[in-house]
Amino acid sequence: MALYKLFSHPVERGYRAGLCSKAALFLLLVTALTYIPPLLVAFRSHGFWLKRSSYEEQPTVRFQHQVLLLALLGPEPGGFLAWSTFPAFNRLQGDHLRVPLVSTREEDRNQDGKMDMLHFRLELPLQSTEHVLGVQLILTFSYQLHRMSTFVMQSMAFLQSSFTIPGSHLYVNGDLRLLQKQPLRCNGLDVRYNVSVINGTSPFAHDYDLTHIVAAYQERNVTTILADPNPIWLVGRAAEAPFVINAVIRYPVEVIYYLPGFWEIIKFAWIQYVSILLIFLWLFERIKRFVFLNQVVTTVPITVMPHGELYKEHLS
Repeated sequence: MALYKLFSHPVERGYRAGLCSKAALFLLLVTALTYIPPLLVAFRSHGFWLKRSSYEEQPTVRFQHQVLLLALLGPEPGGFLAWSTFPAFNRLQGDHLRVPLVSTREEDRNQDGKMDMLHFRLELPLQSTEHVLGVQLILTFSYQLHRMSTFVMQSMAFLQSSFTIPGSHLYVNGDLRLLQKQPLRCNGLDVRYNVSVINGTSPFAHDYDLTHIVAAYQERNVTTILADPNPIWLVGRAAEAPFVINAVIRYPVEVIYYLPGFWEIIKFAWIQYVSILLIFLWLFERIKRFVFLNQVVTTVPITVMPHGELYKEHLS
């Protein structure tokens, strides 16, 4: 009658030796070679300790309705018109002050509770003898991040365009992008830049100088810029018609760089270490099996039966 295997189970085999034997020393050496080299390999391959990490977040941006405008006139050099939402600045302009008509609208296109873009329109009244050759414009924003640390700052978008031909209309369509010179913290509240970009209460002209404003702003480690404005300069203004600035500024999703916390660093290092350790475990397990099965080092084999009974197989 033919016989078939109906059931099977593994049999555990152990190997006994003294603590000062060659077998014990061999096992100690193999254990060290199994666990230490993977750590060295992971460390020397660079990037073992996570020093910087990143994530995506759409910031919470709101236009603060603060504007500073300089319109450069021609063809005579040195002519300009100026206006801002800061009364102290306007008082300093004298005959160069010209009050425009400003309209703004922020739009939440995907209805997620965060604004996605700003529609800005400015109409600057001009006389028939006045011609605009260039524009310098500052708009300020409240900029917040909340996913990791709570980061709050007041930022700006600076637009500058100049042409040789007098214009009637300037159209701009760009993104308010975040620039980081250093990563943010992973938790806590960061309000170090939650200060006004323009000191609107100052009576001194120096505080409204664009060179001073931009230089002080660039000293920050985190700023915003108007990226890819793609200015379109239209010519052919009718007499007594205003000069118009039309701007669409989008608030895109940003890649935020931050300093990872302790547990994130440990998790990242542990993943790298274990992925290399598995290879060493597989390799040295087979080396140990070969050495002990073939009695390369002297040991006493012991077989553990399924019911727990032990018996010794003495060396021949």
